Amino acid sequence: MCRVLFYLRIIIKYGKCLISTMSFNLYMARISSRFDRLHSFTPSGMRGLMNYGLSCCVNTLLQVFSATWELADLLDRWAPVGGTGDSSRNVPLQLKKALMAMRSDQPQPAPHHNFLHCLDRNYIRLSIQHDADEVFLSILNFMQQQMDDKQLALEIQNLYKISVETHLQCSECNSVQCWTSYLLNLPLHIREDRNSLESCMTSFFELQELKCGDCCFCAQCGSKTPSKQGFKLLSLPRILCVHVNRFRSYRGCTQKLDCRVTFPETFDLWENLGEEAFSKDYVKNDCKYELFAVIVHSGSAMFGHYTAYVRHKGNHQWYFANDSHVEQATWKDVQTTYGGNYRNTAYMLMYRSTKEEEEQPQCSG
Repeated sequence: MCRVLFYLRIIIKYGKCLISTMSFNLYMARISSRFDRLHSFTPSGMRGLMNYGLSCCVNTLLQVFSATWELADLLDRWAPVGGTGDSSRNVPLQLKKALMAMRSDQPQPAPHHNFLHCLDRNYIRLSIQHDADEVFLSILNFMQQQMDDKQLALEIQNLYKISVETHLQCSECNSVQCWTSYLLNLPLHIREDRNSLESCMTSFFELQELKCGDCCFCAQCGSKTPSKQGFKLLSLPRILCVHVNRFRSYRGCTQKLDCRVTFPETFDLWENLGEEAFSKDYVKNDCKYELFAVIVHSGSAMFGHYTAYVRHKGNHQWYFANDSHVEQATWKDVQTTYGGNYRNTAYMLMYRSTKEEEEQPQCSG
């Protein structure tokens, strides 16, 4: 599949193929679908997903949601009792059905047409190239809006909820404003050379100077003034989603950064970030995380393809999912997504807390 994508991009680059962007995307979806039918298998009970009209983005997210057994367990507990409206438009209901189908021990790719059409009815359109992080956040938002069991919906949100304390210090009068908010992922900006997950996270929690057009209103000064903004962690979730922001807007165009970003298989936030990244109200505990899924983007910002590496719950082995094609992989294979000389670059990282939820209530969101 990668070889097919490579040669077609070369053809377009040198002007030997005059098809529109939409035609190209639909054409690539057809090729991907044909490739999948020829090369699909399901090791260790994992099922692939056919590519229907550029559905690779949703396919990889479904693989990640399937590997997030905590989410699947919560959805299994949900028994809609009415109030879901049109079930064909209900994202959590169709997600529940899709995840159940993916657990079925069948040789064919799992059926997920209804979930795709459900997203389309909620304005995540088919046959359009989407951003995986945006679709991920949209699906979480739909679960909050469309589940009739609001307590269970809150438990799902808490799986990913990162509570942060924001500090804004005026550079003129030194007054400080503080407020609490939450994130469902940790968005990390990267430099255009070499990066590590540790250095990107450290930068996220460093004080940022806000000047000129970024000045904020200071109630004590009565005007917009330069200031310094910083974040501190109040609580950590069971599932820590990290978004490696590789896309930049430059002169009205979106560009992708293929620079190298390394990340570990296990990560201790307290040891790597230091005490200064945590609020004084944070109760220190074991904040170790283990990587269990990586969403990978290959290609450019305009012509891309999503795949995923996921760790199987049963045998703890890594698997590579490229639409309906699923094969066993290794940690060394996952490391090829660091970037640099590779076109396949990690875009989203999913870490699971290594401490049982009942033993660390402050890290449950």
